[in-house]
Amino acid sequence: MQINKAVVPAGGRGTRLYPVTKAQPKEMLPLGGRPTIQGVAEELLLAGINDILIITSEGKRAIEDHFDPMVGRDGSKVSPEDDSPLFDRSAVTFSYTRQGAPRGLGDAVACGRRFVDDEHFVVSLGDCLILSREPVAPLQRMIAAHTEHNAAASILMQRVSLEATSRYGIADPGDAAGDTAFVMRDIVEKPGPDAAPSRFAVAARYVFSPILFDYLSAQKPGLGAEIQLTDAIRAMIADGHTVLGVPLAPGERRLDVGNLESYARAFVRTMLTDADRGEGLRAYVANLLAHIDDPSHPDPDLPPDS
Repeated sequence: MQINKAVVPAGGRGTRLYPVTKAQPKEMLPLGGRPTIQGVAEELLLAGINDILIITSEGKRAIEDHFDPMVGRDGSKVSPEDDSPLFDRSAVTFSYTRQGAPRGLGDAVACGRRFVDDEHFVVSLGDCLILSREPVAPLQRMIAAHTEHNAAASILMQRVSLEATSRYGIADPGDAAGDTAFVMRDIVEKPGPDAAPSRFAVAARYVFSPILFDYLSAQKPGLGAEIQLTDAIRAMIADGHTVLGVPLAPGERRLDVGNLESYARAFVRTMLTDADRGEGLRAYVANLLAHIDDPSHPDPDLPPDS
């Protein structure tokens, strides 16, 4: 199965990051030397996906400008010969549509129905990166498992603490499906420690059959008065469709820009592991921590003779 299309939800208001997101989309916050959503797009291209629909909303124009090959480094319009675009325009097409009012992730994905048509497609959240030695490996595993088992949905999974199960969709794992996946018996939105069927949490990447849209259109608002993608997936499982969970491999991590603490962790990690800047920054942080613990230790931000 060749999958060429992806829907990237990026319409959330970023209220947990306010005021950082008052005038800029959270998806444009940098991780390493690039905006988060640029890393998402690069991952999709590495997986051979060359038709990308980004779901935006009011105040998200910066995302379109960022991917616009006709906008130069200073924000002005340029000719194609005057500035190097981020992406080869012959290799990928970016399209955009607005979600309007924030009615949940399920509603955002439903905005892509006409774009997807009758093809299987990827959903990659625009505010999360997957850290891996091979950036495309998790998505490739998902697509391979999805194809092999003719699944209706395949979902990347991460193990979280029991306390964190109140923040994610949590899977009820069933039988193994090859070496890299399991069949889901159920999935529950934000169940909390007392009701969580496992510690496998949804990790911001999905592969879907277009049948998903029939289930989304039948959904009534759920948790938070929103159309929950998890509820549609749960209905698919109840009707006997194959839904796979594909766990992250050892060494792979989800980097989330959803709130200030998770963004700070993600930013620090990407910078300290950066191939060009990481070594120097790690030395700086070591000296800074030593100074914080003991003010007599030299402050790395001051000249040595201060």
